[in-house]
Amino acid sequence: MLPPLPDKMPSKAEPGKPLYTRKPPQRQRPAIDKREIEGERKLHPTRQRPGAGRSAAAAVIAPPEPRPPREVTITEGITIRELAEKLDVRAKDLLKTLLDRGVFASINQALDVPTATTLAEAFSGVVSVVSLEEEMVLEVAKEETKESLKPRPPVVTVMGHVDHGKTSLLDAIRQADVAAGEAGGITQHIGAYKVIVNDRSVVFVDTPGHEAFTRMRARGAKVTDIVVLVVAADDGVMPQTKEAIDHAKAAHVPIIVAINKIDKPEAQPERVKRQLTELGLMPAEWGGDTEFVEVSAKQKKGIEKLLEIILLVADLRELKANPDAPATGTVLESRVDKGRGPVATVLVQNGTLNAGDFFICGSVFGKVRAMFDDRGRAAKTAPPSTPVEVLGLQGVPEAGDHFQVTDEAKARHIVEYRQSKQRDAAMARSSGGRITLDQLHEQLKAGDVKELGIVIKADVQGSVEVLSEMLPKLSTDLVKLKIIGSGVGAVTENDVLLASASGAIIIAFGVRPDRKAADLAQQEHVDIRTHNIIYEVSDEIKKAMEGLLEPVITETYLGRAEVRDTFRVKGAGTVAGCYVVDGILKRDAQVRVIRDGAVIYTSKLNSLKRFKDDASEVRTGFECGAGVANFNDVKVGDILECFSITKMSAAEAAGQGAGATGKK
Repeated sequence: MLPPLPDKMPSKAEPGKPLYTRKPPQRQRPAIDKREIEGERKLHPTRQRPGAGRSAAAAVIAPPEPRPPREVTITEGITIRELAEKLDVRAKDLLKTLLDRGVFASINQALDVPTATTLAEAFSGVVSVVSLEEEMVLEVAKEETKESLKPRPPVVTVMGHVDHGKTSLLDAIRQADVAAGEAGGITQHIGAYKVIVNDRSVVFVDTPGHEAFTRMRARGAKVTDIVVLVVAADDGVMPQTKEAIDHAKAAHVPIIVAINKIDKPEAQPERVKRQLTELGLMPAEWGGDTEFVEVSAKQKKGIEKLLEIILLVADLRELKANPDAPATGTVLESRVDKGRGPVATVLVQNGTLNAGDFFICGSVFGKVRAMFDDRGRAAKTAPPSTPVEVLGLQGVPEAGDHFQVTDEAKARHIVEYRQSKQRDAAMARSSGGRITLDQLHEQLKAGDVKELGIVIKADVQGSVEVLSEMLPKLSTDLVKLKIIGSGVGAVTENDVLLASASGAIIIAFGVRPDRKAADLAQQEHVDIRTHNIIYEVSDEIKKAMEGLLEPVITETYLGRAEVRDTFRVKGAGTVAGCYVVDGILKRDAQVRVIRDGAVIYTSKLNSLKRFKDDASEVRTGFECGAGVANFNDVKVGDILECFSITKMSAAEAAGQGAGATGKK
């Protein structure tokens, strides 16, 4: 059924007119522009009637209340996003503040510490600046409880004067022979070893005793819990003994004195006690608080008593660590291994280091590819107070750098920031070395000051540091020593080119130049000085500067052979099956065993055979069997470098040099 029709139908629209008339729009009152409330200049002002907008003006928002002070910690390379989260403000507010100061930045841009500090203070932040490693330690410390802390082995550093028997004492404890492997019988690197004593572990750190290794010794004192000060009974207190005491006292570490070499007839242990009492170390038997133990490393006397006192002092200190925390530690030493790349010796101080962890140490990022303990065995984990060799670094870290496990993204970000800062500092140093004409004029008026450039190459980073610090101190009024470059690893062609361009000499400490570098050095007349003992370097430089190099030792390169196989011969030891790559091998000539670019042994070629017949020499392209005197650890891939040594006076050497120049 259809709906009923309405009573009145709407009238039809007239032609040309709409059916419904639209109402005229109401006049709107002009509102005050928001920008005017914020105090900004109006670009398009509008006219207003008198009295209009009073209600809106009354609703003007009062200025924001000042923010309460907020404590924030700022790390190097902090991004704007991270700073905004710590300040609890919007990131766009920080970007606006930077823009007002003329700094254009993105939300993920890293800020330097001064900029981040002023920006945080603008938002009522109370700033404390810490490094990434310190921030991680603080975060771990907040979460630590008494239950999470577990006992850890003590770290014992053996310190003392050179040749007082530190390494020999450690050998007696470890039942291993380390001192014989060191050049000149003195320790030139930091060695860290783990020893089991009465079912308990003790970590020993052996530091060098020579005065040039002050920085190394200072690092050893920073990572230790107990210092064993070794003093020779026949020698008494020496300069490095006093320095070791100062390092231990500065680190607030208890000292145990081991009076070594008591088996010698000229030993005077009572004199040593008197001398140390004058330095503030009074023996416990005389009423003091320092334990003294008389030992003999060669006869292994007093070793057990020394270990008992070490464990007793460790128990009194109640040493604990959290094995579940991210691993932290210190880089004791670093070097470049030809087959494995950069290798760092790390002492884990807190937490557990696992294979596959991402870590940062200084300006170097890495991932733990493999770990090896102090005896060369592979390890999957490293609990607190464990020294390990770590593989997987992208560069060579500085010895003494802090080692910290963190997530990959943060580690990469911090490393990129630190490396950029290092590049800027290096650029500033290189530009700062240039002189103006006025400075040059002043130098010419003062006299002829010669500058000797030096390029340093060494087997480990610690030796590079020591030489870089020691050699410039040898400068005199007439000769200035300047370090042109330094690095870890064998001498390469790039090093020779750098020395040639700057008129420098190359100091190779514990490493050898490769064959191409040696040939290039001969062509460019670059002097490469190879050394294995630290004080020989300083002595030679001093004598050269004073013109006192009387006995000139000339080394003549004969040839080199590659070890392709090894054979055990009864009564003769290990014989190396060699292929002569270059030059000539001569029986009874001097020979170096080179492995991965580093010299591991120097001796004499005591046997040389072709098939079953003795040979006096073997030339290039022939195979032979060679035996190295007193050395049986020859491996496949080693290089035997044969050379001869001749001694002549400085006048003869100068005459030969002049003759060679005249022929040219």
